[in-house]
This record gives sequence, structure tokens and C-alpha cells, in this order.
Amino acid sequence: MGDPHLLSSAHPTAAASSSARKHPGPIDERLAASDPSPSFAKRPRVAAEPPASGGCVPYVEADVRALVSMAGGMYPLARAEALRGLTAVLEKVDPSSRVSAGITECCYKCAVELMRDDDNGVRLAVVRLVDACARNFSAKLDFDANGYGDLMDMIFLQLSSMARDMCTQVRMEAFAALGKMRRVSECVLLQSLYKKVIKTDSMGVSIINGQKLPPKLKIPCAAGIFSHGIEDEFYQVRRTACKSLGALAKFSTQYTEKALDLLMDMMNDDMEAVRLQTLEALFHMATYGYLSVQEKHMHMFLGLLVDANALIRDAARKIFGLINMPKLQIFKSAVDGLITSLEKYPEEQDIYGILFSIGKNHGSFSANIAKHLAKEITMASDGELILDKSRVKALLIVSISAPFSDDKHKKLDIPSIIFSRAIPLLEKVSCALGGEVNQDSLLSYLCHKGGMPFWENRSVSAEFGESESCNVETVEIDAHIENTAKETKCLDEVLVMQSMKSILEIVEGAWTMRMSCNVCEVRTILRTCKEELRLLAENSSGSVGAFLRFLSEYLDAILFIVEIWQLIQLDNPYTFGLTSLDILLEKLDMSVRRMEYCYVGLNRVLEVQVLELSLIAHLCRLSKIAVCSKLVLGKLLWVINRLEDLCADGSCELSDFSREIKKACDTNPTGDNLIGSINNLFQLFRLKPRTDFGMLKMINVVLRVCDNDSENPLQYICELPVGVSFKISLWNVSSHHRLWLCMTIGESMQHTFLDFSCFGGNDEVKSGSMVVPLYATPKACSFVLRVCVVMECPSAGISTHHGDGGPSDYVVQLSDELDVYFVSAVQW
Repeated sequence: MGDPHLLSSAHPTAAASSSARKHPGPIDERLAASDPSPSFAKRPRVAAEPPASGGCVPYVEADVRALVSMAGGMYPLARAEALRGLTAVLEKVDPSSRVSAGITECCYKCAVELMRDDDNGVRLAVVRLVDACARNFSAKLDFDANGYGDLMDMIFLQLSSMARDMCTQVRMEAFAALGKMRRVSECVLLQSLYKKVIKTDSMGVSIINGQKLPPKLKIPCAAGIFSHGIEDEFYQVRRTACKSLGALAKFSTQYTEKALDLLMDMMNDDMEAVRLQTLEALFHMATYGYLSVQEKHMHMFLGLLVDANALIRDAARKIFGLINMPKLQIFKSAVDGLITSLEKYPEEQDIYGILFSIGKNHGSFSANIAKHLAKEITMASDGELILDKSRVKALLIVSISAPFSDDKHKKLDIPSIIFSRAIPLLEKVSCALGGEVNQDSLLSYLCHKGGMPFWENRSVSAEFGESESCNVETVEIDAHIENTAKETKCLDEVLVMQSMKSILEIVEGAWTMRMSCNVCEVRTILRTCKEELRLLAENSSGSVGAFLRFLSEYLDAILFIVEIWQLIQLDNPYTFGLTSLDILLEKLDMSVRRMEYCYVGLNRVLEVQVLELSLIAHLCRLSKIAVCSKLVLGKLLWVINRLEDLCADGSCELSDFSREIKKACDTNPTGDNLIGSINNLFQLFRLKPRTDFGMLKMINVVLRVCDNDSENPLQYICELPVGVSFKISLWNVSSHHRLWLCMTIGESMQHTFLDFSCFGGNDEVKSGSMVVPLYATPKACSFVLRVCVVMECPSAGISTHHGDGGPSDYVVQLSDELDVYFVSAVQW
């Protein structure tokens, strides 16, 4: 339970009297009211002085006397309860008052006497009382003048002795109290980490003034106490020891360096709770700026970034955002580790904020990364280095953080290409800055530093606190920028013209190389371009956002065409049933229909591009069936006629691809010669995506079900109708559109027409609520209804769906599919 010599040394009278609790006479003498000193000499009685003010409860001295007397009783439960009462008294007493010093000293003496008590509960209460005494002692304003620094060292040693107690709860409480110490000598702290006694000059100085104690009785009580704590058989003790290790880091840098080695060993602990507490301790150390990672620790830290536990990964990332990395190689290892984590867990987008933080904290290292990345971007050929890759985005985030660092004494030359490539990551950079910077100002800064012509006359503010070496020159505001609305529109145009243009150039290059290289490579390029467009669309709205989503659909169609043509070239006429080719053809048709019907304000150029994709889709279907279907041929002729109408005024002209199809149809109205020339026609098709989108708008629907989820299902009676309440919001839907609510149970489907008279609003935004009856409820205890909103698409005037009370033609889905949960009201 502890060193008997040390536990008795703080109270000389306790050593002389083997049973102090039988003699309550000296209690009054322990309540000294004047300046106490660690020598604990006898003082005048408190009763001789008037009651002290300063927050003390009246007659608190009498309460303390009674509790001290009870603590000397023969019953363990009574002694423990008395100690808990003394702890409660100390929590109410104002530490700065005169009388509190005597009360605290008396409570401390009482606790020391009972440290060797046989009862576990008493020793547990003793540790808590000593903790409360330590808080009051350390709160004294004249701390050093009265020798309380040595007293705090003594308390630390006594708690260390209690941390070796046989009772698990006592050990836990002792370690917790050690972590709450507010003052302690560095030599004592360091000794708590080493099992071997440290021999220093300070060993000969008495810990408590006036006490002549053998030197070897002072420090050994704390020798290696934390080493023992983190090796304890109970994980609760190990967890508490780890917490206290981190809490004491604020006292000594040397202690922190040694404690880091112990904490890193704890990352191999079998218990998740211990590992999480260890990370919290490291985070505490990093917060005080004492945590500097060395190369020997990097392997363990990098392993934590890809740990299977999400809480471990999150805690490790937060530490990386604060720690100091003294070497460039360590910095690069940290960045690579975070990128690996991002690639393995792409849903953890907060990694970008951590990358920005460590880059900002190490400006010169970030500038080094930026220079190498700029060379890589310049040397990369089309499709090899694009923004959808996690690695590229991560390195851009690190590079762009350099101008925001505090390295004012260094000149950080960041290549302009870094700023221009970082524009699509505007939202991520803004989030990493914690919302301190207006996005428009940040975008203005990136455009200016990226050398974009539009921003040459734009005033760029340094409100986001970049370092002096990176301040942007202030230029006069252009007279053309009159208000915020025009400014925002111009920002959108800059994003579109700079980012989408490069993406579409890559798409054109990928299409031209489809015949000369591996199709898998072409598919990879198209998919990454589509993902890059999706990232841009997340940060855009209005016409710009609509056009970005239109281009995503366009790339989907191109990707389907490439995959379909690859399957057609396999030429397997003996395949029966639904094949992957049939699925791809249906997906292509759906993608073309979405471009044709889900966007309002398509100009002629865009409509021509969509119709040519429709021609490709019909040719692919003809090639698949290898005969000329009248239905497909009719649709093909309708598309040709529509193209001729669009090009009649001369604003557009038929492409060679469309002209050859028209010639083949005119030569043979039955279309028999089309089958043999499909391959040649396919070679004539050219991608010419444009960025002239005009006032494009996207039709969109948001569908919500009221008061329903898996834990709150709707009730119904089997085979009887039930009403379902929906809230529906419509964007850019006009009166000529035909929208349906599609409800599906298994293979059963019900359509309900949406009457716009029930909706309020205008052509831009409509919203309303409606209760829709579901007629065919199944005979089951429960079921899930799938619901979505679809739009009818009249295709070439040829109806394909008849007589089911629903849409008369093809449909496209406008809303996300919802699940509505039902449970039977009658259990049978």
C-alpha cells in the first residue's frame, strides 16, 4: 500500500502515537487560522479568533472537528464517510480565505494518518481527500513563499505510493489525482517515468522544509509509477494512467519527450478504450505545443491513420493537425499517410482539412510540395493527372496552404499553376480555413494568383491573413463590376470556362483514341472526367450548376456508347435472354432521354448534340438485333427530320455523321442498307461538346414522406386502401409537363398523376402536400413501399405503354426513391 516511512513522515506526532484516532485532543491545534507552513507546528486555537469571511460556511471549523473525530473511529464505513465529508467541506471552502489554510492542513493530516488503513473504501476516500487538499494548497497566492512547492512534491510522492495499492479502485483514483496536480518539480516528474532511481544534486535537498528525511525515501516512491500504471492488468487503470501522463505534459518539455515513448507503446494495447485514451493524451500534449514527433514514432502514427476503427483514425488525424514535424521527410511521410487513409476511406472528407492544417503549420515544407507538384502537373499528359484523384487533390490542398502559414521570415514562391488548379477545391479550402474567409474573396485571390485574365482588374483583399511575403498587390476595382449579383455570375463563368474547357478537351482526346488503344483506358479517363465534373457541380448553382449536370449526363452517354460498341465488336449471335448489352442499351436510352427532357432552355447547339447521341443509340440497337426494326427505323427518321428543322435557318449544319444516315434512309426507305454500314457510320461520329449553355435550367423534384421511418411505420389493414401523405417540391416544372407518382411493391406498380393545381408557387418553384391512396395493400404483416416521381417523355410521337392507367410513354425518374414502411394494424 505504500512506503510506511514516507506515509508517516509528514506527521511526526503520528509516529509517536500508534493510535492517533483515540486521542482527539490535538484536533484544535490542527485548525490553525493564521499563515500555515508545511512544518505543521502548533498554532493558536481557531476559536480564539473571530470568524473569517471569504466564503467559508459559518461554524465550518466545528464540522471539521467532528468529521476528523469520526475519521478516528473504529468502524471502516464511518471512517470512509467522514473522509468523504471532509472532501465535501473542502470543495465549499474558498481557498483564498485565511481559515481555509488551517482547514486544508488539518484535512491533509487526517488523510495521511489513514493512508495505511486496512479498508479499501477508507483508502479510496483518503486519495480523494488528498486530491482536494492539493487543489486548495496550489490555489494559494503566496504558494512559493510558504514552501508549498515542496509540499506538492510530497503529495505527488504519496499519491504515487497509493498508485501501487492492491485495490484497483484505489490505483485508478490515485492515477487520476496525479493527473490533476497543478504544481510539481521536474525531477519528481521525470522519476515517475523511470523505474531506476535518478541520482541528481536535488536528491540531497529536503522536500519539506524542516524535515530531515533520508534522501532515498523521497524519489523512489515515484520511481516508474507510470511505467507500472500502463502495464497494469486492469485496462481501467491503464486508461487512467495514460490520461494522467498526457495531463502532466504542461509542466516539462523533457518530461513530454520521455512520456511520448511510453504512450506510443500503449498504442499496441488490446483494449480499444486504452488506445483511444492514449490518443487523447497525445492530443492534450500536442495542444500545449510539447509534442514533436520523431522518425522512430512515425511508423506507429501512420499505422493509426489506416486503423480499422474509425474513432482511432479520427483521433490520429486530429493529432497530426497539431504536432510539430522537425524534418521534411517526416512531413512528407505524414502527407503520404493521410493520402493513403483518404484513398482507403474516401468518405472521410475531413482529411482535407487536416492536410491544410499541417501544411499551414509547416509553410516551408508545403512550398516544397507545391514546387514538385507544379512540375508534375506541367509534365503530365492528358488524362494522367486530373482533379478527381485523391492524391492530386490532397497535394493541392497542402500546396495552397503555404501562403496562409506563419513563416513570414521566409519567401515562399508558389507556382501560379497551383492556384489555378485549386479553384475547383474552393469549398474544401474555405472549410479548412474555418469559414473565416468569404468564398468570393478566396476565389478572387486564387484567380488573381493563378494568372486568370478576368481578375487582373479585381481588388484582392488579404483579409484571410496570409503572410507578408505573400500579400497580393491591391489593384483598382473594375468599373464593369457594379454589384454582387454580377460579380457572382462572373465567378461562375470563370469556373466554367477554366475548368470545364480542360475537361472537355480531355474527353475529346479520349474519344479519338478509342480505336487505337485499350478501351479500358478510355473508360477510365471518361469516368475520372465525370467525377471531376461532379465535384465542380457540388460548388455551383443556377445555370452553371445545371450545365455541369448536363455534361455529366453527356459523359455517361459517351461512356455507355464506348462499352456498347466494345460488346458489339465481340459479335456473339448465339446469346439469348437479357444480356449486359441490353442493359447498356437501356441505360444509354435513359441517359439521352434525361438530357432531352429534364433540362429547360436547351439551345440549338446542345439540342443537336443530344439528337446525334440519340442517332448513335438507335444505330447501336439496330446493330444488336441485326435486322431493321420498323419501330427503331421510325424513331431514327423522326430524329433526322428534327435535325433538319434545327439546321434549316443556317445557324447549325448537319454533321457528316447525320448527313450519311439521312442519305442511307433516302436511298432505301426500308433501311436495309443501314445494317451493313453501321460500322462506317460509327467512325464518322465526332464529339464536339460546347460550353455555350445560355439560360439552362434543370428540372428537379424533392419528395418527402410525412412522419414515417423504419421505427415509426404507418399502419394498414390488409387488402384495403391506405393513404400516404407526401410533401413535394418541384423546380422548373411547367404546366405542359406530365409528372406521376410511381409506387412499387415487389412487381406491383401504381401510378398517380400529379395535378399542379394542388401546388402553390410559380414555374420556377412549386410545392405542396398531398395524400395519395395506395389501393393494393398486400396480405402481409409488414411491407416496404418504394416511391419516386417520374416524368412522361413522348418519344417521336410513338406510344409504347398502353392501358395500365399510368404514363402512355417512356418515363425518366426525377426524384430519389423513398422507402415508406408499413405494418399491419391487425396481427393474424
